[in-house]
Amino acid sequence: MDILKEKTVYLLDMDGTIYLGDELIDGSKEFLETIKKQGKRYIFLTNNSSKSKETYVEKLNNLGIQASQEEVFTSGEATTMYLKKEKEGANIYLLGTKALEEEFKREGFILEKERHKNIDYVVLAFDTTLTYEKLWAACEYISEGVEYIATHPDFNCPLPNDKFMPDAGAMAALIEASTGKTPKVIGKPNKEVVESIASKYGLKKEDMVMVGDRLYTDIKTGKNAGIASVLVYSGETKEEDYRKSETRADYVFNSVKEMIDLL
Repeated sequence: MDILKEKTVYLLDMDGTIYLGDELIDGSKEFLETIKKQGKRYIFLTNNSSKSKETYVEKLNNLGIQASQEEVFTSGEATTMYLKKEKEGANIYLLGTKALEEEFKREGFILEKERHKNIDYVVLAFDTTLTYEKLWAACEYISEGVEYIATHPDFNCPLPNDKFMPDAGAMAALIEASTGKTPKVIGKPNKEVVESIASKYGLKKEDMVMVGDRLYTDIKTGKNAGIASVLVYSGETKEEDYRKSETRADYVFNSVKEMIDLL
């Protein structure tokens, strides 16, 4: 546990780690306060690209957690950073919410709404406004060879009482069934998301630890990016799931509450 004490930057998943739905997970507020008291920092890292940073800050504040936009990093932001390096001002066909559309526009991308346009990239996000027309156009572009990017691979977004809603990974599975193509994924579990954070904030990867409730995103992020990882059983992954999985975390706790004394 001494290695955990040495970490100074906590990359924190939100859904299933800090809160579930509109309820804080027991001990999460005290956990965050302890990080700050120790002179360390946390960055909320979410794969949910359907909401803006402002929405997350508002939600955290309403739950009694003081947070700023600088402390929130989304897979949508990681995707815009990646695409700006690839091609500034690219023409994008985006399957995303209005909030994500505004984020892409702010970063200088051109969002094409009509079909049969010259498109540089198809970008799939957690689109809670998804329509058949959007899917149809995206599949046409992808089947024609347009480069295909996904903000993240989560199949489901967790909700309270063990419920869920289909996420970007489920949408990608539908597109793959139609086109035979899979996207380049930018968010968790890929190393690009950690590299984007290190670049934006001027941080070193060896100072970071990833804390989350999902094996195939949060814990694999740690492995892929070469940083320490902590699994908590407060969200999607349960102890039985972990026993059956080949993916291993560096540390495992029932929730972040158990980490407080170790900081």
